[in-house]
Amino acid sequence: MTSDHPIHVPRHVAVIMDGNGRWAKARGKERLEGHRAGAESVQRIIEACRERGVQYLTLYSFSTENWKRSASEVMGLMGLFAEQLKIEMRDERMLKNGVRMRSIGDTARLPLAVRTLLREVEQRTASNSKLQVFLALSYGSREEIITAVKKIADEVSSGKLKSSKITEDLFSRYLSTSDIPDPDLLIRTGGESRVSNFLLWQIAYSEFIVVPEYWPDFDKVIFDRCLQEFSCRERRFGMTSEQVQSLSPSRETVS
Repeated sequence: MTSDHPIHVPRHVAVIMDGNGRWAKARGKERLEGHRAGAESVQRIIEACRERGVQYLTLYSFSTENWKRSASEVMGLMGLFAEQLKIEMRDERMLKNGVRMRSIGDTARLPLAVRTLLREVEQRTASNSKLQVFLALSYGSREEIITAVKKIADEVSSGKLKSSKITEDLFSRYLSTSDIPDPDLLIRTGGESRVSNFLLWQIAYSEFIVVPEYWPDFDKVIFDRCLQEFSCRERRFGMTSEQVQSLSPSRETVS
């Protein structure tokens, strides 16, 4: 990676992987071929994050709204998920490279074969710590937030928790990302400028970068471009520039 100044490496990168269908349509291919090409981009960004020192990567793989798509596309996607998990079981790329795979979302809705393979890969890679990759599968942030509210309400109703003790930090502990930091950087491919019900609570102070390229075309060059742009952002978290500069936070850099 080359740059005129050091690149600040975000601890946590989240990605809305958009444009698989449009990529396929532009090439006269079936939508599933776009998703298949997108799976190759997943491997590229995992490798790029591992090489550049990112600690957490969350990929928006299948939303709760995606269940509304045609039965043939959903079935094809589930088959592709199973296929990619089988490849991981066979080649053990994550296991060998220190990558831990985890999942968030309502995975109980996934086909049994996909759930079984998912759990096996999660268990095999559980001791890895170089990079943690979260697959958001059958995930919707509003549903996640409602689930957290219900859990807190139950604890208040049963007397286990006082409502006066409810804080932002406490609420975060009821989310599926409770044990990891919020995303520093959110990337969306395909040129669309919306968050699509993805990590709504967690991205409150994330830096957003939208790239025009469709997800199957996403590569290390584009990722490095995102990191360079992220490095030029001043993250103030509601403070003034002077206050941020006085704090002088130390950030990991690569050159």
